[in-house]
Formats: sequence, structure tokens, C-alpha cells
Amino acid sequence: MSMAEYKGKVKNIKDTPFGYTLSVIGGKWKMVIIYLLAENQPVRFNELKRQIGAITYKTLSSQLKELEEDGMVERKEYPQVPPKVEYSLTDKAETLLPVLEELCEWGVKNQNN
Repeated sequence: MSMAEYKGKVKNIKDTPFGYTLSVIGGKWKMVIIYLLAENQPVRFNELKRQIGAITYKTLSSQLKELEEDGMVERKEYPQVPPKVEYSLTDKAETLLPVLEELCEWGVKNQNN
């Protein structure tokens, strides 16, 4: 289904496939998290925090929980002391990677314009 099929019919953006997509990957950090997990997974929480930098622990934790609830991120906990938790992308999230690649291509073409 394309955007053209919704032209003039949208009462609420949340009711569209685009709205659903935004609810899953929208916000400041979710696409950054997905991008970093795609680059080198699995990744431990603190390593992800170091790679992102400016994000708080609380925000990273809540964003990962939301991504997990939406079926985008898998959390694997190891029963050891100290606790070890790794995050990786699910198959569902992997289907989004070509879209992220296209966004990167757009950036390459338009960054210096």
C-alpha cells in the first residue's frame, strides 16, 4: 500500500502504515540504536551506551524496552554475577535495514548540498 492510496483519507496519522512505522522507529534514539545493533550485534548495554554517547542510561533502557515490546530487539540475559545482558536485532528489525540503507544513501547524495 502506498502513500497515494491514503491521499485525502487520513483522519489520524496513527491509523496508517506510516503512522505505525513512526511509532516503532520514531523519536531521537530508536533508529540510532537499530543502526548500531545492525553494525555489530550482539551488543551489551554499556557498550551501546558508549557508542551513542549523549543518551542517558534511563533513556537507553526505556528505548530498548520499547523496541523489545515492538518485536525489534531481542534481549538475552545470562545468569551470572555480575549480570550480563546482550541486545540484538530480530528478524522483523532486519527487514527494516534496507530502508535504513536508503536513508543513508539519501544522506550521501544530499549532505553537502
